[in-house]
Amino acid sequence: MMTSTTPSESPYQVKLSQWEALLLESLRSRGWSEHQLLELGALEQLPIDRSEYEWDYTELAALANTQPERYRQAVQQGYQIKYNTIRGLRSWLHITFDIEPEMLLEEGHEAIYVTLTDKQLQHLRHVLSPGWVIRVESAPLYGIEPQYRSMQ
Repeated sequence: MMTSTTPSESPYQVKLSQWEALLLESLRSRGWSEHQLLELGALEQLPIDRSEYEWDYTELAALANTQPERYRQAVQQGYQIKYNTIRGLRSWLHITFDIEPEMLLEEGHEAIYVTLTDKQLQHLRHVLSPGWVIRVESAPLYGIEPQYRSMQ
């Protein structure tokens, strides 16, 4: 049986751009502690990323310096992404959970298919921007698609 749910109302007050969320999660995936993340704005030399993404952390450090309370809350309490794109969502899933989701990019049928644990699913529900629906294909396989598709 296939069911769909819209992401639950995020308990996170802080909204981050998809780019800011990707930068933050990329540092977490490298093993950065909460303390290290909070000190990012004070670093004289930002980390160099040699992954396939080649992240430039300048914008994240700028956020830490210009909006320190917002940045602190995002690091310590979580965040919701303001607006997800399908490719950005695929990257976020890859970086955050170290999984490779399947993307369907056919116009009008865009979706991501991914196997998630219950904990990963709950985290995604809180972080995912409005406008997306998570469908249970056959737990633990989920389909994530733009909300307008589930209304058709």
